Amino acid sequence: MELRHLEHFLAVAETGSFTRAAARVHVVQSALSVSVRSLEADLGAQLFHRSTRRVELTEAGAVLVGEARSTLAAARAAREAVAAVNDGTRGTIRLGIMHSLPGIDVAAPLARFHAERPSIRIEPQTHPEGSRGLVQAVADNRLDLALAALHGPHPAEVEAIALHHEPILLACPPGHPLADRRPVPLADLVDQPFLDVPDGWGSRMSVDSLFAAHGLTRRIVVEVADVATVCELVRAGLGLALLAPSSAPADQRHRLVPVLPHATFTVSLVLPRARKLSAAAAAFAEQLRATYGPRPEPATPGSPARTT
Repeated sequence: MELRHLEHFLAVAETGSFTRAAARVHVVQSALSVSVRSLEADLGAQLFHRSTRRVELTEAGAVLVGEARSTLAAARAAREAVAAVNDGTRGTIRLGIMHSLPGIDVAAPLARFHAERPSIRIEPQTHPEGSRGLVQAVADNRLDLALAALHGPHPAEVEAIALHHEPILLACPPGHPLADRRPVPLADLVDQPFLDVPDGWGSRMSVDSLFAAHGLTRRIVVEVADVATVCELVRAGLGLALLAPSSAPADQRHRLVPVLPHATFTVSLVLPRARKLSAAAAAFAEQLRATYGPRPEPATPGSPARTT
């Protein structure tokens, strides 16, 4: 068994296609197929169900996915550990980031880190399942660390360091009856039409949890995987939205309305709890901690200050 066989296997497993996997690992498809068959022969098990339309993992293949990720992560850590002994400036960082990062200017620390350590490659990645998917990717060794919006319990395999808090506020269409209320009781939102991001995104999880905790429900009429589009749809009068203020366009922020009780948007640095980070990833994590965190949670405008 060779590491490249595991890399090729994971590429097929994660893309669901030999064609897309070959493009991802930069080999011709025939060579990729030979590599996977060699791995199957070595293990004495079929790893994929193949058809003209799709490629699916067998039971044996599904079991191998986690082990392959752990093996490749260990191999990468070994290579980077040797490089770190030599000069401490080489390696690759798989960084998970949300589609938008309210309150966190990730470009500044990235630029500074690259200037200080130009030989380190940083691979920013988003996830279709939002923050929930990013956190699970850190737990599964698919990411080294992530900047994600967390709410409630998270997998035991990760730890989270809060870097930024914002009270989630209400965005109303122009002229809406609630636009001039300060604040708006949460119960008054029950019968309103809402626009929101998909389930799994940080703000959505926080708001859904708040409503559930108070025995309330809301009516979501449109889901859009882009906060800027949500804001435009609110402006067009399609419904209300509950947003982290810094994710809204600057000309809309002063019109956002406090809600009581309110949900909180928290951006955290998500790290593996037991797995040792590479020297490069550890250095970048330390820079983020030094720049942004930890931060105390602020009080919401229009509400009493919180004491601890």
